Amino acid sequence: MSDSSSLPPVRLHSEARLARDALAAPLLSRAARLARWAGPATRVGAGGELVEEQLPEAAGVLGLTGDDAAALAGEAWRVAVDTGLVEIVDEKDEEGGAEGTVTQGEDLALLTSGAPQDVLGFWLGALDVVLADASVPDLGGLVDAMDEEGEIDLSSLDWDPDAESALLDGVLGNLYLLTVGEDALGEVSVPLPALAASVILPDDMGEPTDDVLEQVSDAMMRLDEQFRLLEPIGLVEFQPVDEALMAEAAEEPAPVDDMDVSRYGVVRLTPLGLYGLRARLIEAGFSAPAVGELTDKGADTLLDGTVGFPPTAAQAEIEQWLARREPLPAAQELLSAARGADPNAPLRRLHCQQALALVGTEAEPALREVLDDAELGGLARVWLSERGAPDVPPPSEAMVFWLTIDTVAAQLAAEGNSAELQSLVEGLARQHSGFFDTAWRVDHPAAPDVLEAMGRLHPDKKVAKEARKAAFKARSQQGV
Repeated sequence: MSDSSSLPPVRLHSEARLARDALAAPLLSRAARLARWAGPATRVGAGGELVEEQLPEAAGVLGLTGDDAAALAGEAWRVAVDTGLVEIVDEKDEEGGAEGTVTQGEDLALLTSGAPQDVLGFWLGALDVVLADASVPDLGGLVDAMDEEGEIDLSSLDWDPDAESALLDGVLGNLYLLTVGEDALGEVSVPLPALAASVILPDDMGEPTDDVLEQVSDAMMRLDEQFRLLEPIGLVEFQPVDEALMAEAAEEPAPVDDMDVSRYGVVRLTPLGLYGLRARLIEAGFSAPAVGELTDKGADTLLDGTVGFPPTAAQAEIEQWLARREPLPAAQELLSAARGADPNAPLRRLHCQQALALVGTEAEPALREVLDDAELGGLARVWLSERGAPDVPPPSEAMVFWLTIDTVAAQLAAEGNSAELQSLVEGLARQHSGFFDTAWRVDHPAAPDVLEAMGRLHPDKKVAKEARKAAFKARSQQGV
């Protein structure tokens, strides 16, 4: 995952809905059922695991059948123990003495009678257990690596626990970014090869070498095993690698154009998975905002906090903020918070405009109060005119040009050199004769950068040169 500590905002479901999803996750549901079944007659080994004789009964309680029933029951039991749903009363003697017994954990009742946060707390604990298990190689390999004293020789396994855990964390971090980035607030399906490549291929690599492609393939198969483990806890929805694929590829590789990528595995974070990964990222020190966190904050925090949001997320945050307030005081607070000459101020004013567009005519007095304000008078006139308000004074030329520079500066901050911004730049230069002769004189701190960007974006070389000249004059005037 990127080294940046600030991540795109995510839109989460309500805690109540996420808690219902957590309770429905097969692995946590099984762990809870085993915890309710457990009692003084339930016997465990030295590590708290169910003794082998108890596994068939536990599988029966869960309604599990088949060759993997005992293993699934054992996994659910381990989650129950590690999350405190059951407690070990007497541990089995390491020397082979009496077997330990268990009792239900004091917090078991919170799964059904507790608040959504309580349920989600148990689920996060279960997720930690499963993620730890997913970072461990095949148990058969562990047995082979034991020395004569029963200790595991990690060097013979070609397995670095820290590196394995870091790789899985990196993959899940990238999956989170792919899900929430670029304003993708819905669920996003990611092919397993692309996810493996995201943590293996260097950013500056051109054509990958055969060695790198082999590393990607190995990582993909390891991820296939790990996501099979992570799906039952509700973190992901996963379509595994087609088991017939490798055999087919060995016989006759399929042409890339005809290849069904889904056969190589497809993974998608669930809404619960988004919640879980965000919690882990925050714990790791990342800034991982969620839409709705600013609804109880002031307008200054709202406008500053949404500066780095993609447009759809910013709009959603603003809508939720407005829903809690009366139109007139909300508009007054927004306008006050939109003032400023700092680099983020144009984008704050753009978000203020977006918010005011959602406010009814009850807010008109607030807009009239700022008609003479150098920074807000232009947007106030636009708002009033769009609603057909009477007696709206025409703006001065200076106010028109100031608002134009401010708008382009906001678009630059929000979208960079986008196609929409290029169209805006071309329209401004075409519609306003002598635009650059006036624009460089505008008393706006962003004027030099805006004019320089216009010179970079305009396709006409002559117009672009005029813009660059104007940018130079603007810098000279401002002494920068």
